[in-house]
Amino acid sequence: MNQKLLSIELLEEKIIGLLNKLKENHLTIVKQEDQQINLIKRNKYLEDKVLVLQNENKSLKIANNLLGSSEGKSQTKTKINSLIKDVDYCIHQLSETN
Repeated sequence: MNQKLLSIELLEEKIIGLLNKLKENHLTIVKQEDQQINLIKRNKYLEDKVLVLQNENKSLKIANNLLGSSEGKSQTKTKINSLIKDVDYCIHQLSETN
């Protein structure tokens, strides 16, 4: 009978140990999920920042071309023509509504 009690106590200790490990694992998973969410948010922020910087870079290249740089003159002309078309379209839309 004494052997059975020892076996039961040992089994209870092992179960308690496993439950503690389960709890630790759960806490680790929750922590890692939080870290993953933070990394996803940071990645999105950095992607948005890259897009903003790319647009600024394009604008600076165009401004540089307008100031006399010979590089990318066709690109600048294309952008200006696109802007002119947009303005013409807006004028046309405004004249139709009046």
